[in-house]
Amino acid sequence: MNTETIGTNAGTVWTALNTADALGIKQLKKITKLKDKEVYAALGWLAREGKIEIAADPADEKEFIVSLL
Repeated sequence: MNTETIGTNAGTVWTALNTADALGIKQLKKITKLKDKEVYAALGWLAREGKIEIAADPADEKEFIVSLL
């Protein structure tokens, strides 16, 4: 996976988050049809750019909720 692919995937994840208030990782994977490592790399990209917020899901300690800033 190269930076161009990660950037493209970050755009896909951003688009999915832009259509929803907040999404869990499982929801992001389902909507974007990306693999685990692709979603996490895209989230890292977006986090580094300061475009997302990641919080623990109060209903499931093993899940995270992602939203746009």
